[in-house]
Amino acid sequence: MSQTTPNATPDPGPDPAAWSTDHRKRTPDPTRGDGAGSGWATGGMVFAGVLMLVSGALGILNGISGIARDDVYGRVGDYLYSFDLTTWGWIHLVVGILVAVTGWGILKGSDWARGAGIGLAALYIVEYFMFLPYAPIWSVVSIGIGVFVIWALATDTGGSRRTA
Repeated sequence: MSQTTPNATPDPGPDPAAWSTDHRKRTPDPTRGDGAGSGWATGGMVFAGVLMLVSGALGILNGISGIARDDVYGRVGDYLYSFDLTTWGWIHLVVGILVAVTGWGILKGSDWARGAGIGLAALYIVEYFMFLPYAPIWSVVSIGIGVFVIWALATDTGGSRRTA
């Protein structure tokens, strides 16, 4: 039979000062989904920046060709949203410049580029939806690129971005 004294205090365990702060905080484990974001979203952010930069450059070239020659594309049927190809050239040129600059900003890690990228990707989707009768396959591919860019920019939590 053991006897305990009423005034005895329980053993407090190891001294908390003996442990470093690294041992006290829980570090994120990326294998369990912890951390700043998933690998897909983080890698997707960089890939979205590259896609925007390349798509913007192609849009600039597409716009220049549409401005220079009005017969670059042939129509594939009748469509409600019909513009002159010179008008489409100017639209592609302006949107292409904006998309390329925003893609560069995303690659540089600028904070403004993420929100602007989502807005411009939405505009990019609408632009290529309206451009369907002139280049149907490229328009569908471009719409898919725009959807991916919106997903990548919207799901990135910002842990992988550098401050600009």
